Amino acid sequence: MAETTVQGLVEGGKATSGPPFGPALGPLGVNISAIVAEINEKTKQFAGIKIPVKVYVDGATKAFRVEVGAPTTSALLLKELGLSAGAKAKGEVVGNITLDKVKQIAKSKEGSLYGKSVESRVNQILGTCKSMGITCDGEDPRLVIKKINSKELKI
Repeated sequence: MAETTVQGLVEGGKATSGPPFGPALGPLGVNISAIVAEINEKTKQFAGIKIPVKVYVDGATKAFRVEVGAPTTSALLLKELGLSAGAKAKGEVVGNITLDKVKQIAKSKEGSLYGKSVESRVNQILGTCKSMGITCDGEDPRLVIKKINSKELKI
């Protein structure tokens, strides 16, 4: 039997045998408790942050391996600002982040964002800020992106 992949988002250290993994892994005949324990062990340092996780199961041997991805940009922004959610309505501002913090997040996301330079990753994160209702240094993130692109702001 071929290898099966099950993926989902879980809060660091708080995976359970319920969704998203339990119902998907149950029919495969694997030890769900052991998988959940390994997921929790590997994600405990990300407490309070949603983490993408992939579980690979060999159908023949029932052996499994757990792969933990990088936290989502939105989860890192919410944790940095101590928020539980982004803006509910268009134009609503829920928080403000400094450009230095955005740079730190951009550096931590190296390899998991498409941008090759820190500058391009900062721009991607600022785009996420805009969609979540987060300003950067008190300004609309689109204005900060323009300043970065025109070299008015150095990254």
